[in-house]
Amino acid sequence: MNIPNLLSLFRIILVPAVVILLIQGDYFKALVCFGVAGITDALDGAVARLLHQQTVLGAYLDPAADKALLASCFITLSIFGVIPSWLTVIVISRDLIILSGILVMTLMEVDFAMKPAFVSKVTTTLQIVTVLLALAVKSLDVSLPPDTFGALYGLTALFTIASGAVYIVRGIRAVNHVA
Repeated sequence: MNIPNLLSLFRIILVPAVVILLIQGDYFKALVCFGVAGITDALDGAVARLLHQQTVLGAYLDPAADKALLASCFITLSIFGVIPSWLTVIVISRDLIILSGILVMTLMEVDFAMKPAFVSKVTTTLQIVTVLLALAVKSLDVSLPPDTFGALYGLTALFTIASGAVYIVRGIRAVNHVA
């Protein structure tokens, strides 16, 4: 166990805290916890590269922590009407499709590498910004130009769908390469 992996585990531990705070309607504390989780996300990758502590466990733990945090926030914020349900369905569906593809390729014993696509990094950033802005507006009484959220939701949806398509194409190529 190294520092980057501990940071990822800490981020996973923050997930229930953020959800509980959202359920209690304490959006400011949820924003702070989400912000801390975001900082640990940035730190774990940077520390892993700087200290040459990249591990196979970390390659799975980091994205799992991201997915757990974002999925939990999207679902909870959607239930409370803070983020539109249709966007949450797109975000969760993409993750389920990717996980299903990984499961199928594992069962088929297809050799594949877990390397994030650039579009996926943009997607994760947009999803984080969506949650951060929603929490900021809800907790800090911040006002934004009227079309800000509409544009952000559309962009987040577009990149989420595009990144899902990239992984589907990669999965199909990997399966066809074996067949």
